[in-house]
Amino acid sequence: QVQLVESGGGLVQPGGSLRLSCTASGFPRDAYAIGWFRQAPGKAREEVSCVSSTGGYSVYAGSAKGRFTISRDNAKNVVYLQMNSLKTEDTGVYYCAGAFTTKRTCVANSGDYPYWGQGTQVTVSS
Repeated sequence: QVQLVESGGGLVQPGGSLRLSCTASGFPRDAYAIGWFRQAPGKAREEVSCVSSTGGYSVYAGSAKGRFTISRDNAKNVVYLQMNSLKTEDTGVYYCAGAFTTKRTCVANSGDYPYWGQGTQVTVSS
């Protein structure tokens, strides 16, 4: 059974950092892409980043470029999202999502990911 579990959210001051983790189970090893998405209160869900099955290719949304870094440890089945220089507008529920694929690329499009975690809350506030 496919499962994704996010962790690492919390309350942080502007300018601070958080590292989110997405632990995957039930996926074939090295054959799934992971995307990170977020949803702020009253707003639509938006893409943040994605990483390919091998970790060699990643995409960042404009708001994440230069501040966030996505990586994965396939031996542990974990994908990380390191978030630095956090801003109040980064507040929201962060979701990781997975898709079976053998492609060495990824797309940060929620419609391409059929499997979703329950989300983890990130609050950036002073």
